[in-house]
Amino acid sequence: MLPNLIKDTKRGKKEEMAIDKTLLHKLITAYGVSGNEEEVRDIIRQAIKPYVDEVFIDRMGNLIGIKKGDKPRIMLAAHMDEVGLMVKRIGEKGFIYCTYIGDVDTLTIVGLTAHIKTAKAKLHGVITTAEISAGKLNKEVPKKEEVIIDTGLSRKRLEELGVEIGTYVALENFSCCFGNEDLIFGKALDDRTGCYVLIEMAKRLKKIKNKAEIYYVFTVQEEIGLRGAKASAFNLHPDWGVVVDTTYANDSFAEPSRFLDKGPCITIKDGEFISNKCINGWLRDAAKKRKIPYQLEAVEEGSTDAATIQTTAGGIPSSVLCIPIRNIHTSIGVASLKDIEATILILEELLKKPPLVCLV
Repeated sequence: MLPNLIKDTKRGKKEEMAIDKTLLHKLITAYGVSGNEEEVRDIIRQAIKPYVDEVFIDRMGNLIGIKKGDKPRIMLAAHMDEVGLMVKRIGEKGFIYCTYIGDVDTLTIVGLTAHIKTAKAKLHGVITTAEISAGKLNKEVPKKEEVIIDTGLSRKRLEELGVEIGTYVALENFSCCFGNEDLIFGKALDDRTGCYVLIEMAKRLKKIKNKAEIYYVFTVQEEIGLRGAKASAFNLHPDWGVVVDTTYANDSFAEPSRFLDKGPCITIKDGEFISNKCINGWLRDAAKKRKIPYQLEAVEEGSTDAATIQTTAGGIPSSVLCIPIRNIHTSIGVASLKDIEATILILEELLKKPPLVCLV
């Protein structure tokens, strides 16, 4: 566990807050490509179970923990799934061709290790192209259909081991800290960092007595169309909700707008969503009260589970807290532990005494 200090000006001293690095590491390194989230879901279920009154899996595959209460009914959501690949055919020589799940850039995956797990075996292969395999230099970014996975096995042997059309392929990498101990890197930071925040919120809010009923929703298939959140929001029908997700840090640009170490981003607008002004105000007030840094985000592309939650069941007021990530949707994303901590503290402040009514 790595303790980090955030100044609590309300009490005039610094409070120590420890990130559970063991749990965060488990979440990041677990495999959970969209539609195949069972491994990470099992980890989350065991982690959150002591802090909620009920936990269950719905028919879509979402994991839902409930802190029982009355009003307001609040939905906190983070998605479990990650981008990856799926086998679409196996060539005569044993090379595996894949279809892409989620927003995967071929430039970021060539040369990585592929993780292939079947009921019979756990396999690894290298992601490459025919030209790179033959020692030639690529002058252009490979097209998706040119990417292959080389396991060194024949097609017959792969089939014997259970590899077939539809087999999931995850991008393999390890997680670690930089020389700067406040930064971590690894795969699936989008959105296992958000999942970690929800687990920590359940732990903290268990000790707080209020009348709110809180749903901790860990959604499936966000990366391929925000699907799990729509089903869960329809069934739960909360009064309002906050999604904890990630956004791309662009502090490598000449004119950046989203930085590491400057707190989470409150999303005002993205490619499919305009957030609720009322909830945005609550989040900003909570951050200011605890003097926690935050950023504002208005972008043209991408979206989060909030886009489907907002338009479900007659309309559910929603907003988003996004943790900035460098190298998002790669196996070597970079995140700040300080930003994760700041996200937790803002939500904790808001949910101590959550407002009942959310105006449009």
